[in-house]
Amino acid sequence: MKILSLLAKLIDYPNEQLYAHKDDVIKMIEADADLASADKANMLEFVKPRFSDSLLDWQADYDGLFERGRSLSLLIYEHIHGESRDRGQAMVNLLKQYRAAGLDIGVRELPDYIPLFLEFVSTQGSENAVGWLQDISHVLSLLYVRLEKRESNYQHLFKVLLSLSKADIDLDALREQVKDEKRDDTKKALDKVWEEEAVTFGGDAINGGCPTSQSKPSETQRRDQDVPISFVNAADATPKSEPAQSLRS
Repeated sequence: MKILSLLAKLIDYPNEQLYAHKDDVIKMIEADADLASADKANMLEFVKPRFSDSLLDWQADYDGLFERGRSLSLLIYEHIHGESRDRGQAMVNLLKQYRAAGLDIGVRELPDYIPLFLEFVSTQGSENAVGWLQDISHVLSLLYVRLEKRESNYQHLFKVLLSLSKADIDLDALREQVKDEKRDDTKKALDKVWEEEAVTFGGDAINGGCPTSQSKPSETQRRDQDVPISFVNAADATPKSEPAQSLRS
């Protein structure tokens, strides 16, 4: 399902390479056979205004949405496990899934970063792709209703992902759930998070610790480094791990 690769790039931090290919992006959307008419309309509802704005404005909006607070985090397991030990093991299992498919992460990014996950799923065939999307449909739907509440047109991309997943989600119930949520991207809310995270328990996420740096980008993960998401052949990078159990098991 090649359209997932394009969706991954649109949800990832906007860069000059993407911005320079407006016409190609629109043609890909209009010609894609996996997209229903409504899905194409939703994607175009996102890309046309974004490519009409300046790249700096697009990047600033991205930072304001996805880099402040946790409610719109693009890290899948942050919504499922928070900072618990289970999150670290879940990322290890997901990384094994990538390597079992002959892929390895070619950038400094966590395995559960949604654009990276979508790049992987785009290589797994249409039938498998639907299953993978259904696995995280509860996270995608939560992000969708929160973006809808903030009146961000990023909501259109997540609506397309939900459509492609064919998941049966009660969006009205989720809208009711988030209706009274307080914003976590205000200065007061962010200061409170940093104060709470001043205490650590040692270790790291992979080995079951609770590092405060887990939810904060390192110098090499800064979005302004403008490095697009990518995979490399696992055989060329590191020895293959034993195949992991499916996340759907």
